[in-house]
Amino acid sequence: MEFNGFSKKTLPFLESIRQNNNKEWFELHKLEYEELILNPSRAFVQEMGEHLQALEPTINFEPKINKSLFRIYRDTRRMGANKLPLKHRIGIIFWQGGGKRLQSSSFYLHFSPDELFVSVGVRWFEKPMLDAYREYIKDAYKREELNNLLHSLMKKGYSVIDKGYKRFPRGVTQNMTNIHLFLYKGMATYKLLEPQLIEDGEKLIDTLYKIYEDMLPLQQFMYEVSLRVKDE
Repeated sequence: MEFNGFSKKTLPFLESIRQNNNKEWFELHKLEYEELILNPSRAFVQEMGEHLQALEPTINFEPKINKSLFRIYRDTRRMGANKLPLKHRIGIIFWQGGGKRLQSSSFYLHFSPDELFVSVGVRWFEKPMLDAYREYIKDAYKREELNNLLHSLMKKGYSVIDKGYKRFPRGVTQNMTNIHLFLYKGMATYKLLEPQLIEDGEKLIDTLYKIYEDMLPLQQFMYEVSLRVKDE
């Protein structure tokens, strides 16, 4: 299936999910979900994935739920989770490496009626990835490399996710350079775009490719971190 962009009805449909967030409503509109979101998402993953292989030949992508695509149903069983059953934000991921897709360095995006969010890296660390990240940046040269990468991306107009910790881990001292890097709960850069961009397939692919090309050095840095994750 060729990707020609999402329908102009897609964002209004996501707004309808937000306004009618219950399984009964969704069951009555499941065909619209497949037509407006699921099928074009599959086509997008295939085309965007092939483009991304020009940047990173080993990138993983598969146009299936729980692979490059996320379930429309939210996991409400987790403590503190959003209890609304449906997501009105559609996430898509292309990841590198053989680990968990959300704990692998990835090219990620999501769109909703409010925004198109484009990101690279790992947005939050589980403990094995956090340990690997902190161990990797114990090397002053790696901290300098990462710090320079982040400043370069910010100069190009990209943002870096917020730090998540207030206290430094054990072993970090004030005489170390770039110690602020130890305070991150994840490491990713992102850009916010107008959501209507998803309606123009060619422009969407071209825009994302340029952004991901700019962000590639951070993706590669975080992939190197992921290779150092120890099995639990």
